[in-house]
Amino acid sequence: MLPNTGKLAGCTLFITGASRGIGKAIALKAAKDGANIVIAAKTAEPHPTLSGTIYTAAAEIEAAGGKALPCVVNVREEQQIINAVEKAVKTFGGIDILVNNASAISLTGTLETETKKVNLMMDVNVRGTYLTSKTCLPHLRKSKNPHILNLSPPMNLNPMWFKNHCAYTISKYGMSMCVLGMAEEFRGEVAVNALWPKTAIHTAAMDMLGGSGIEKQCRKTDIIADAAYCILTKPKSFTGNFIIDEALLREEGVKDFDVYAIAPGHPLMPDFFLDLETDMIGRKQEGYGGSQAFKEEKKLSGSHQEESESAAAKLLSPVAETFRVIQGAITEDYVRSTQGVFQFELSGDEGGTWYVDLKTKGGNAGSGKPPLKADVIMSMSSTDFVKMFTGKLKPTLAFMTGKLRIKGNMALAIKLEKMLTQLNSKL
Repeated sequence: MLPNTGKLAGCTLFITGASRGIGKAIALKAAKDGANIVIAAKTAEPHPTLSGTIYTAAAEIEAAGGKALPCVVNVREEQQIINAVEKAVKTFGGIDILVNNASAISLTGTLETETKKVNLMMDVNVRGTYLTSKTCLPHLRKSKNPHILNLSPPMNLNPMWFKNHCAYTISKYGMSMCVLGMAEEFRGEVAVNALWPKTAIHTAAMDMLGGSGIEKQCRKTDIIADAAYCILTKPKSFTGNFIIDEALLREEGVKDFDVYAIAPGHPLMPDFFLDLETDMIGRKQEGYGGSQAFKEEKKLSGSHQEESESAAAKLLSPVAETFRVIQGAITEDYVRSTQGVFQFELSGDEGGTWYVDLKTKGGNAGSGKPPLKADVIMSMSSTDFVKMFTGKLKPTLAFMTGKLRIKGNMALAIKLEKMLTQLNSKL
């Protein structure tokens, strides 16, 4: 892991959503230098399902060596932002760094996304980032080495990143557009950058989306904290960058990435908005990331992908045979732990409607519509379906690359991957 340098000693960081997860990890990393941390988050009272409050985070920050100022802030409320910024300046004398980490997510299609969810994502991700930046900027401009860091992705306009969760994508790209605009507007005064993970990061949100066992496919929040620390200790001339955590840390000399894994050696789930086929990993919107480390990584990724696809092609079996084996492998444990009905709309050879019923006692699988209303409807080619059920194509990766379209209960859809892993040995 990246060691601390002491460069953030005495600096004041205003971090939204810092009561848990990535925001808290960034705060704790800075606290080890002796930084002042303004915890701008909503949770003042213990949440029934989420751990941590602004006060428990404050205690951890001070135990790590920093000074903490917990502030109740819902970034949807401008006055709460203003009040917290004023309190931060009064307490610590100014603000040196803003981390826009607070974010809302709903991985649903246009017709399935309720208006209140659209409003939440736009208000928190776009409007909240914009207003917090606007409120902090007059104070940041007085700092010797001011930074704004948004937890948002490089803007990849491949339609596949829009079609399955249009509202969420627009909201995250809104945060990235703030980087584009403000980096140029305040060039020479305030550094403005974006940071995004190469792989899924284990947070409460990921547990909610992926269910039990998803953490094995994730990295710890430490990798984001280390990458953020690296960015925030650079001079303010380092601005306008869209940075991927692993690519940056490789350039900084980090070689052992197993230390960041929840389950070292287990396959990692790639994060949204990153294509293996493009140069979006770790680049400046105008050219950052053309390092040899990145080029070699991209070359290796392409090589591994070709090998995987070649191997998968040799292992294909007909759709009907796949469902026959699935039927024979279903157990009461699968049914009890999953409690979902999955309908598959397949195109290509052996296309049509198929289903896996993991809700009815005993379970069932076969052709046609399921006996109960489907909780999840998945659409994909029959070829990719067979790859998915033989372990050659991860359901999450299929979804994120547009090979799999999902309607319905997203948590159940991701939960299906656990069953697939157990079935692979039988297929």
